[in-house]
Amino acid sequence: MARQIAGHEQPIGSTRTLDSGSDGALVRRTVLPGGLRVITEAVPGVRSAAVGLWVGIGSRDEQPAVAGAAHYLEHLLFKGTARRDATRIAEEVDAVGGELNAFTSKEHTCFYAQVLDENLDLAVDLITDVVFDATCADADVDTERRVVLEEIAMRDDDPEDLLQEMFVETIMPGHPLGRSVLGTEQSVTDLTSSALRGFYRRRYRPERMVLAVSGNVEHRTVVRLVRAALRDRLSGSGSPRPPRKGRARFGRAARLALHRDDTEQAHLMLGVRAPGRHDERRYTLSVLNAALGGGLSSRLFQEIRERRGLAYQVYSSMAGYADAGHVDVYVGCQPDRLGEVAGVVGEVLTELARHGLTDAEVVRAKGQLRGGLVLGLEDTASRMVRLGKNELNYGRYQSVGETVARIDAVTGDDVAELARSLLRRPGGRSAVAVVGPYAHTEDLPDELHEVMA
Repeated sequence: MARQIAGHEQPIGSTRTLDSGSDGALVRRTVLPGGLRVITEAVPGVRSAAVGLWVGIGSRDEQPAVAGAAHYLEHLLFKGTARRDATRIAEEVDAVGGELNAFTSKEHTCFYAQVLDENLDLAVDLITDVVFDATCADADVDTERRVVLEEIAMRDDDPEDLLQEMFVETIMPGHPLGRSVLGTEQSVTDLTSSALRGFYRRRYRPERMVLAVSGNVEHRTVVRLVRAALRDRLSGSGSPRPPRKGRARFGRAARLALHRDDTEQAHLMLGVRAPGRHDERRYTLSVLNAALGGGLSSRLFQEIRERRGLAYQVYSSMAGYADAGHVDVYVGCQPDRLGEVAGVVGEVLTELARHGLTDAEVVRAKGQLRGGLVLGLEDTASRMVRLGKNELNYGRYQSVGETVARIDAVTGDDVAELARSLLRRPGGRSAVAVVGPYAHTEDLPDELHEVMA
């Protein structure tokens, strides 16, 4: 097998084999003129194909005046191209029983289709047509503006979603990572057709893109279909963009965010900043997060729900960006139990910072991560997402076996050291957000303020 090199270092026009598994899976990458990378994973024994065109542009790439533009475009590009209107796009994918959709994150946008393998040509043609040849007509901009505003309103009506937005803004103040992917009601209202088209033309360039395909496919066929679909779009001297790197700098802001809402529950999220995805400790952080609140046997679930019955939903999660990250805890409980819940969360975090995990917890957390990773291989769409994210985020393919080995290499001492670093006296790296029936921060229970101290 040829030595794997980073996608942004691979010569234009060349093809490399990145992995060949014992199960017959084959991963290959071609870099086309203009800098578009095509990476495929042939999966024997399936009858589907998942096609995703990943654009290395997300909400962190927006100036405040165009906040929400990347997500707006995610909607708008499906409204019509030079060859298809929105109705025809929908009819063509429905006629083959496929799925066509997109999603936007802080750092990338993905347009994807999942179809039967016999309809691969349609999927490639649809996705490339939508992403490269959208018309972004004025009438469609106005129509979709109302849809995006409804999505923002729906977010604001969901306490858990609103809480997440508040928490991220508080933990990453003064930085684009802290802004909502959706933008604000004001920014979306003010976005003009010309501003959106300008953002689209400047940012949606082949050198920022990765076309990832997984399923019953042949690499040569996919490359041929892409060349036929894009033709003269594959030209110029563009080279693939290297993965994002750097070091995020955050402003100063209050560490506690409160939104008054007459909800039946109090919704609490608290957490600390954590290493970004280029930090080698990300695997250790995954083990720590799984044991803290990632499953039914996790400390938070056992202490808060199983032993004390204080909440129905409790979990921890983590986010890793190119230059920053965070790990956080969510609990939804009766308002009069918020103090007790906050106290228990504080005790769990303090114990974890002082003593780390038990050997049994480390073993269970690793098993949970391995199982979730391998089970995801049953779905071609999940495989496609792994391909696209790895190429955009790291510039290279990382096999499941390599990932599992990195997880298995994490020790209890590694977790204990990271827990001490993150959870002991976090100071300005911590944040708390609350949604519930509280008029002022002074109305919040003392235990919550103590957790922040």
